[in-house]
Amino acid sequence: MSLTRDQFQHFVDEGYVIAEGALTNDDLDPVIEGIETYVDDRARGLYAEGLITELHEGEPFERRLARITRENTAIYDEIDIMHMRAEALFRFLGNNRMLDLVESLVGPEITCSPIQHLRAKLPEGLAGLSEHGGNDEGGEEALAARIRENVAPWHQDAQVHLEDADPVFILTVWLPLCDTDEGNGCLQIIPRVHHHRTVYWSEGFGIEDGGLPEGEVLSLPMKKGDVLLMHKLIPHRSIPNRSGTIRWSLDLRYQQTGLPTGRSFYPNFIVRSRRHPEFVLSDYATWNRGWEEALKVTAQRPPRKNKPTEPTPIRMYG
Repeated sequence: MSLTRDQFQHFVDEGYVIAEGALTNDDLDPVIEGIETYVDDRARGLYAEGLITELHEGEPFERRLARITRENTAIYDEIDIMHMRAEALFRFLGNNRMLDLVESLVGPEITCSPIQHLRAKLPEGLAGLSEHGGNDEGGEEALAARIRENVAPWHQDAQVHLEDADPVFILTVWLPLCDTDEGNGCLQIIPRVHHHRTVYWSEGFGIEDGGLPEGEVLSLPMKKGDVLLMHKLIPHRSIPNRSGTIRWSLDLRYQQTGLPTGRSFYPNFIVRSRRHPEFVLSDYATWNRGWEEALKVTAQRPPRKNKPTEPTPIRMYG
């Protein structure tokens, strides 16, 4: 289902819109099952090597990886899409219900950007609950670092690609795989900032507190099945997860085919084309191989060479 006229206008005015209940369990459960299979396979390997002492097989999706990570962070460290590359995740990147929403803003020729992530936001109190002290390198200290780093600071998604994509409209699609609220670390945003057409650079990643643009801060609690569409100039952050479970989410990027992604060294692919449907990539092995080869050459993305302070025109489809 495409965005309604009111939803489209809300995005234009506010810089974001939430399509409530846009996805069903039929859309999301295969993704969850794919993650569960990956976690189970890797956990059995760690257990066989003596690197964890329990499999925690009886724990639900929102809790099992947290229990494993208390003892060893290896699975958590590789859970992102580019590293785990589960086929269920590849299939979801071309989900038709989601692409119908994306098409309303990007147009009918859609490329999936390589800026795509699976997030397992760990509970804030996890480090203090370790039963074994951890037998991965760093133990408690390593676990505490993982928890700190998955609380994203204020930033704009325009800050994470290289200069060639500065004028390109790249749509952020954020969706939870479980219900999210202020208790387990939902997103917060500052709406309407996209009208300034400005990136608020800092020395490191994100936006320094003193550099934040003025505006109200909105918390965005969302249900499993809701989809957030967000302009790349909207400042946003996540907040600490004070629950006892993982807040699982996906943040993906889509754009008009043929335009720079800002990460040319990583593989992008066409997910929808009205003009040339034969160009849509449906072969999982090709996608998987593309990431394998790219990561051999560019394990770490190169830094930007400049951070322009002048407003950048970004033209949306239509």
